[in-house]
Amino acid sequence: MKRQKPVECFNPFEFLSEEILFTILDCLDENPLDKKSFALVCKSFYIAESRHRKTLKPLRSELLTAILNRYPCITHLDLSLCPRITDNTLIVVSALCKFTLHSIDLSRSKFFSHVGLANLVLNCSSLLEIDLSNGTELTDSAAVAIAAAKNLEKLSLARCKSISDSGIGCIAVGCRKLRVINLKWCLGVTDFGVGLLAVKCKDIRSLDLSYVPITNKSLPSILQLQYLEDLVLVGCFGIDDEGIATFSRGCPSVERLNIASCQNVGHVGLSSLTNGARNLRQLILAYGSPVTPALAAALQKLSKLHSIKLDGCMVTCTGLQAIGNCCASLRELSLSKCPGVTDEGLSSLLLKHKQLRKLDITCCRKITHVSIANITTSCTSLISLRMESCSLIPKEAFVSIGECCHLLEELDLTDNKIDDEGLKSISRCSELSSLKIGICLNITDEGLTHVGMSCPKLIELDLYRCAGITDLGIAAIARGCPRLEMINMAYCKDITDSSLISLSKCSRLNTLEIRGCPSISSVGLSTIAMGCRLLTKLDIKKCHNINDVGILPLAHFSQNLRQT
Repeated sequence: MKRQKPVECFNPFEFLSEEILFTILDCLDENPLDKKSFALVCKSFYIAESRHRKTLKPLRSELLTAILNRYPCITHLDLSLCPRITDNTLIVVSALCKFTLHSIDLSRSKFFSHVGLANLVLNCSSLLEIDLSNGTELTDSAAVAIAAAKNLEKLSLARCKSISDSGIGCIAVGCRKLRVINLKWCLGVTDFGVGLLAVKCKDIRSLDLSYVPITNKSLPSILQLQYLEDLVLVGCFGIDDEGIATFSRGCPSVERLNIASCQNVGHVGLSSLTNGARNLRQLILAYGSPVTPALAAALQKLSKLHSIKLDGCMVTCTGLQAIGNCCASLRELSLSKCPGVTDEGLSSLLLKHKQLRKLDITCCRKITHVSIANITTSCTSLISLRMESCSLIPKEAFVSIGECCHLLEELDLTDNKIDDEGLKSISRCSELSSLKIGICLNITDEGLTHVGMSCPKLIELDLYRCAGITDLGIAAIARGCPRLEMINMAYCKDITDSSLISLSKCSRLNTLEIRGCPSISSVGLSTIAMGCRLLTKLDIKKCHNINDVGILPLAHFSQNLRQT
């Protein structure tokens, strides 16, 4: 009797073109588990998914060879979660990604040297971006290796404290196409190295020199960069009014200037901006000179200025009034931790800037319901309001936020007197994606239930030390907020496994903080592990009822977990 040939099943999926499959995969970008399911359909789907993936962020360097063989078209490789990257690892990367790699992130990796970098740069000629932040052991030899990357456009050497002017000079000569460079905390770099960069790399758009020991001598060459848009000089104590006066010579391309913690810069220097930096859109003066009418007057001619950050600066009522009068187009204002902010000063400013979109008054402890009334009547277009620890604001004032500011997407009310009525009103803000109400001791499940029913776009919820919240409130959030990615329930003493069972339905959850919740056990944690496969951050300290029974499912299901 003849053996019958096996009948081959017709699979229509095998005849779909790669273009069609790529279009389908483009629609699956939100959840990586969807792509894994896609790859299991058939062989052609598996191959298409392999070729479609362009970014990779592995957790273990020892599996890198297998992963890169599986995904041959990677353009962006993020190794920041792999603390041990050796020269051999970089040699493997350069061999397997020789023709495709455009970007590599080594910002938290150690154990490689200039040898591995040289091999990487030599073989990956299409490399456009390198992040070597926190490379405290890297020396000028590494900079020499980087200099061979002729097409490099973006480079971060933040906290590479052993790299000196000599290394920067090599990079300046070799990497003429640089557009973005970060030298934050490069303590071995001086005016000379910065000058070389400015002379050789004419295309620089963004330059971060935070905490670099430069002086006024650097600024003339920096400001000759005709395409420079973003200049960060945080903590450059060697720069003063005389240096900032260099702006008067003209730097029309600069749109963002950050001189936070430059305490030697005052209104005299800033007055130079009005002539030379006419296109300035964002100015950060945090933790610097006091905000006075003279400083505000110095900004008067900056007609395009829409964002001012004065965090930690001493302000006066007259100073705020002057800013209100001088800056006509403000869309973003940050007064976080500014002593001296009062109802009178803030209200006078808000009345002049009714198109404000973002406002930060964190720890402005002198303001009362008067300021809230002016915020809600004048600034109805707000999308972000941060007002942590505004302790003089009564609970009744929070109702008006929900009644008037319907466009809010971000709201931080941490450590305030808001109660359930206020939270019910705020639930009218249906666009909310981030809500922080930690240490708000007057809220209960009743208020939280309204948020769950009315804020379906919520992504981040902070309930830190909210003693009145129980499983009922969390269940309402889990039912009504399917997009939830982060929730902090630390020290919510009445939370039990029931809350975790409810949250296990939120498949996008990646951050869960349940420190100090004594009623949570391994049962609840196991449910989270099985339901929330995207979990990357988990805090279970002081949860004494969790044992190995709860940890084992994490090891099996939570393969993306990075921090516990």
